[in-house]
Amino acid sequence: MSNDFLWVEKYRPKTVAETILPDGLKQTFQKIVDSGELPNMLFTGTAGLGKTTIARAICNELDVDYILINGSEEGNIDTLRTKIKQFASTVSLQGGIKVVILDEADYLNPQSTQPALRAFIEEYSNNCRFILTCNFKNRIIEPLHSRCGVYEFGFASKAQATACAGQFMDKSIAILEAENITYDKSTLATLIMKHMPDWRRVLNELQRYSIATGNIDSNILSNLADSNYNDLFHYLKSKDFKKMRKWVADNIDTDAAAIFRAIYDRMTDKVEPGSIPQLVLILADYQYKNAFVADHELNVVACMTEVMANVNFN
Repeated sequence: MSNDFLWVEKYRPKTVAETILPDGLKQTFQKIVDSGELPNMLFTGTAGLGKTTIARAICNELDVDYILINGSEEGNIDTLRTKIKQFASTVSLQGGIKVVILDEADYLNPQSTQPALRAFIEEYSNNCRFILTCNFKNRIIEPLHSRCGVYEFGFASKAQATACAGQFMDKSIAILEAENITYDKSTLATLIMKHMPDWRRVLNELQRYSIATGNIDSNILSNLADSNYNDLFHYLKSKDFKKMRKWVADNIDTDAAAIFRAIYDRMTDKVEPGSIPQLVLILADYQYKNAFVADHELNVVACMTEVMANVNFN
């Protein structure tokens, strides 16, 4: 599939100024570009916040040769060693430093590959810099932390998040108009607020619904809800605790009682008939607990965990 077709690639920011980040973080990266001095860096934060995008934007603005390696796909130590050695050992066409962007570095084996990466950073320090991205910085060994400046991608306050959502609203409108897609601002705002700060997810959803319906209006909201719960049922069926927990975290702004009711309303086509009574009892139990628990997210996760363990799905 052509990158020109994928909106996340077609409209990927090319400069630091075009990115959507909290002001303090953006200013820090702009200073790095303005100085022309690139340190080794570790970008950490949840998916879709722009970690890889800002790494590529910095390299583009500094006009340096760079290679992008995905740690989850090319994390084998021999593959990593070969790729990095071949890239780092040759002279840059621009005559300056070269950059290795190692995406999803938290997928690299902490007993073998990550210690080897530490050695690569030291061995090629004269002509090569490393930018690592990860979702979970606790999965990156301490020697790599100490060799890189660590930059947290996230929001220190609700005001920061709201400001970035406003910027992404403007960007989304510009994209929809460039693609000749009609849209309703209220529906667009709902979609952005639902998935923020995963900007990549928002853009993918916009493109998906634009292809399916030709416009972004209130009709997609019910489809959006159905699609969202289809994802949840898939995670429950496959017993994918990690993705289920993330789903709950992303949707906990919805009243927990409404989540239980939505599962109840959709269970007939998703759950084996023999398991429906058990599911109803589980939902009713956690619905009752919801009235007095201190942590609603934990209560919903506990409910979903019990569903995974005791309910059979179609």
